[in-house]
Amino acid sequence: MSALAILPINFFLPSLPGMATEFDVAYGIMGLSLAAYAGVSACLQLVLGPLSDRFGRRPVILWALAIFIVATIGCAMAPDAGTFLACRMVQAIIAPIYAVSLAAIRDTTSREQAAGQFGYLAMAWAIAPMLGPTFGGLIDQVLGWRSSFYVLAFFGAAVLVLCWTDLNETNRTPSSTIAEQYRAYPELLGSKRFWAYCVCMAFSVGAFYAFLAGAPLAASAFDLSPAMLGLYMGSITGGFMAGSFLAGRLAGRLPVTTMLVVGRIVACAGLLFGLVLYAAGIDHVLALFGPCLFVGVSNGLTQPSASAGAISVRSTHTGSAAGLAGAVTVAGASITAAVTGAVLTVENARSGLLFVMLASAVVALGAALLARHLESTAPKTP
Repeated sequence: MSALAILPINFFLPSLPGMATEFDVAYGIMGLSLAAYAGVSACLQLVLGPLSDRFGRRPVILWALAIFIVATIGCAMAPDAGTFLACRMVQAIIAPIYAVSLAAIRDTTSREQAAGQFGYLAMAWAIAPMLGPTFGGLIDQVLGWRSSFYVLAFFGAAVLVLCWTDLNETNRTPSSTIAEQYRAYPELLGSKRFWAYCVCMAFSVGAFYAFLAGAPLAASAFDLSPAMLGLYMGSITGGFMAGSFLAGRLAGRLPVTTMLVVGRIVACAGLLFGLVLYAAGIDHVLALFGPCLFVGVSNGLTQPSASAGAISVRSTHTGSAAGLAGAVTVAGASITAAVTGAVLTVENARSGLLFVMLASAVVALGAALLARHLESTAPKTP
């Protein structure tokens, strides 16, 4: 489910030019398939989480998978761009299933154990967007872009069968009304602990979004081929996978908040080192991408712990908390990416990128330290 929740975002990206040509529309119109998908998925984060608290994780997951399969087949059969975009927005129902899967894990484990499981889950979440465009491009080249969506639908059907046969209901204490779950939002938003974890997640991911927005411009000075640029940019995702694996291995041995703080220190130290290299006049591609690799490792350590902490603030509202935390994270990280695009120029690209990423990492470290302080004075959560 974790891989399927992220895979549809970029699986078909190599096909966009051909799709625009076939539908006889501008490339920008087809580009809306990304923005519209992201917008709808962010809104659905606020819906599916509470629904899973009210009706259970299993029915929400099964229905979301079924709707995703139908919408994906609709994308494959779309006769025009308008139909495709409509089906594409419905297809976004799969994205919040990642948050529901986090809630399902938290239902059956302690907070520390959940952080470990989230770490392994994040590895699948990271692998899917790394491999997706490559396989999507190969399928398009051999069978055409519509086949890419049929493959996604088949993948969705396989996950549906697996969940139908193997996923039991984990929410043993569903709420009595859906309104009760939406009343959880003011309660969660009024919690300093919840905000500390959310801000930590938002600005941790924000540093990654800043990297995606600014690295191509910063790397333009090194005259890299597109293939080499893609390889270097993929290194941060490799670091994320390594950090997620470490988070899984260290879960239970270190408190959640300790792992949170350690992860953020790794990011700040790596980016500071990058600025030192820049100040020393070391002009090499590894002097840019090497320090950024630490951001990937640190996010892999941070995200599982922050997620576990955020959805554990109210034990009866794990689904609502997971959805709300996901929405806050996406919103905050998107703002960081927008700021990056606004402040970077060709002249300041390398130093500016490192400064923006470091500023985001420092805010996340402050939130992690606050979360640690608040947890030390809060009642223990099982």
